[in-house]
Amino acid sequence: MKSHRPEIRTWVALAAVSLLTACGAGFGQQGFGQNVVRYDDFDFKILQTEHFDIYYYEEEREAVVQAGRMAERWYARLSKLLNHELRGRQPLFMYASHPHFKQTTQIGGSPGEGTGGVTEALKRRIVLPFAGPLKETDHVLGHELVHAFQFDMTQQGQGPRVLPRALRLPLWFVEGMAEYLSVGPEDPHTAMWIRDASENDKLPTMAQLNDPRFFPYRFGQAFWAYVAGRFGDDVVGRILNAAARSGNAEAALQRVLNIPVDSINAEWQEEVRLAYRDIRAATEEPDKYGEVMLSREDGDSRYNLGPALSPDGKELIFLSIRDLFSLDMFRADVETGDVLNRLVQSATDPHFESIQFIRSTGAWNAAGDQFVFGAVTGSDPVLTILDVKTGETVHEKIFPDLGEIFNPTWSPDGSFVAFSAVVGGFSDLYVYDLEGDVLRRLTDDAYADLQPAWSPDGRSIAFVTDRYSTDLARLAYGNYRLAMVDPTTGVIEPLVSFPEAKNINPQWSPDGKSLYFLGNPNGITNAYRLDLTTNQIYQITNLFTGISGITALSPALSVAKDVDKIAFSVYEDGDYNVYVVDSAEVLRGTPVSAKR
Repeated sequence: MKSHRPEIRTWVALAAVSLLTACGAGFGQQGFGQNVVRYDDFDFKILQTEHFDIYYYEEEREAVVQAGRMAERWYARLSKLLNHELRGRQPLFMYASHPHFKQTTQIGGSPGEGTGGVTEALKRRIVLPFAGPLKETDHVLGHELVHAFQFDMTQQGQGPRVLPRALRLPLWFVEGMAEYLSVGPEDPHTAMWIRDASENDKLPTMAQLNDPRFFPYRFGQAFWAYVAGRFGDDVVGRILNAAARSGNAEAALQRVLNIPVDSINAEWQEEVRLAYRDIRAATEEPDKYGEVMLSREDGDSRYNLGPALSPDGKELIFLSIRDLFSLDMFRADVETGDVLNRLVQSATDPHFESIQFIRSTGAWNAAGDQFVFGAVTGSDPVLTILDVKTGETVHEKIFPDLGEIFNPTWSPDGSFVAFSAVVGGFSDLYVYDLEGDVLRRLTDDAYADLQPAWSPDGRSIAFVTDRYSTDLARLAYGNYRLAMVDPTTGVIEPLVSFPEAKNINPQWSPDGKSLYFLGNPNGITNAYRLDLTTNQIYQITNLFTGISGITALSPALSVAKDVDKIAFSVYEDGDYNVYVVDSAEVLRGTPVSAKR
């Protein structure tokens, strides 16, 4: 069984699960449906395309049509590239949301929160949820279909106990290949990992690539990008076929490329170092811009995620793994970094199935005494409001008709909460009236609508969307850009953004005249400020690795509502550290060019 787990290193070995420790694939064939809690009954139907039997249910009918088109496009690409046609029809099970996906009985056990999709080896079944943004679903679908090809191409006979040799190949080989073929040679998130490893002299040797400490998705993808870039994409299928015959990844590389594998690895490392030498010289350390607040060097966790500053900038709520099996929510003093209290302990709280730590963070209210966040209870998304000092629940609302809730944001008067939600496989914006207990939909289409942020005057909600860059008819998914929606009328207008880069995580300045956001116009994610009166963008940071959460879309930036202070998480030496910036000169930034 191969599974797609973006950045969350989870190794399912037989029946043992260890969160955030080693690798990203599951091995071993367990009895289907065991250890899975079922909350919902799924009345599956079948959509048949030329090569696929797609199993779906009515809630996701519109989205699954798009998935069928994606799947056939991936099949055409991969069959040509790998010079192989799959034997028999390819089964594909689609779920409308991740909480539904966790209830699947098509694989052994229940997939974890970081699992984006799974390909089962015996019957070659692909199982995955819609990710919300179609661009992300398309990526995972392509990744899993690569695994289906790997299984089919390495199947050495028939019978229930004859497993494909791909299961015996190293994770960097199979997972790195799947990432390379589904993302391509240039991926800014992988590049961030490789820059960091190069900076800290931790680029893996061939032997170390097999070590689970080296995340196989990122390092494997980077290595395959080098091999294919040097020898051509067709070499990927030839090496896979050679590995199918020999069962040995390194022998297959050496046989096809006719170069010792250690020499290939050494040349890759040298090219990486040369490529990033000039970037290192032109960038700065994060402590040039502000003070580190949370870091492993100061005794904190390696994973300090989703920072959210209080309105006065004196406190910060964040997510962190401070013991082996629990990712929890904490409140800390910004000046000292001391933890004031633990708001949610996920390992011991049976109420929450998930606190959405990969793709979401929460928000303080204007008074600074309450915090709202999205979670999952049972199989339903829930909006939860906590008293920040006691951790007690002030308000809770379950939305059984939604799939998942991400990045809630308060209206200035505290009467409403806006959020992004996955519904029927698509992501849209919603506004919930706390006093009237009324949910209202702001957007309703197949475009991605993410990470809303309510303006200080209450008249606008900034958000992230691909509606200005995506052509749904051609399945051409563009970059994420900034936009504004009127919460009363639903009228949407684009904002100035970097057209060929990602623009995510918008946060309002206290005076409402600027939006801070994360962008990567030069391939590295940094903090920027958009002056809404002049439409001029200013660069705030210029980092070597970048500002990041677990994934490329994870929220990693927060701005205090009442004072000029920002916080962000930086990926450095394999850790996620939080920095706080309150310098007026730094927050002004340096002007850069962009367009609407």
